[in-house]
Amino acid sequence: MAIQLICRKLGMTQIFESTGECIPVTVLQADSNTIVQKKSDEKEGYTALQVGAIPSRPSRTNRPRQGHFDKAGVAPQRALHECRISSEEAEAYEVGQQLGVDLFEAGQRVDVIGTSKGRGTAGVVKRHGFAIKRRTHGTHEYFRHPGAIGAGAYPGRVLKGTKMPGRFGNERVTVLDLEIVRIEQEKGLLFVRGAVPGHAEGLVHVRASVKARG
Repeated sequence: MAIQLICRKLGMTQIFESTGECIPVTVLQADSNTIVQKKSDEKEGYTALQVGAIPSRPSRTNRPRQGHFDKAGVAPQRALHECRISSEEAEAYEVGQQLGVDLFEAGQRVDVIGTSKGRGTAGVVKRHGFAIKRRTHGTHEYFRHPGAIGAGAYPGRVLKGTKMPGRFGNERVTVLDLEIVRIEQEKGLLFVRGAVPGHAEGLVHVRASVKARG
């Protein structure tokens, strides 16, 4: 596992290279990521870093969390995330240390984890990409329906996993092997090629790619 940087998705734009190539990028801002807790094999049974991001007002922090932040000596954070790392890697970090976009470099491949936009209850055409029925004679008020969902004989039931209408979106999505096109350390910005899950101002986690191309 690797350290995951908590970022805010600002939106999408374009970058033009000197060759004239137009690259669609998503702009991610890494707000002050702070190490809140170090977990070790001796105490917790595994090694990890708890990282917090986006400062929060004390009035919006409940007492258990406030005590947790006071013990670490850091300001209250809105988002908390735990990153599993090795014992050797953990030695380089301390509680209260700030993490930034300097964890990455331009041209590096990364994975982006976020929550997709919630689309509410949707039908099979929107949710699964089913084809719309032909609008010909005999097709009556059945243009966007799924059709038969099970056999009348064997097995005589609807199989598990059958694609049907239901809740669409609002689920964890991981986009693998994206390229970091540009980094602006002064502003804490990452420019990642392509789209990432979530809405504008939504939180995403960025980590070194686990399936980087050779």
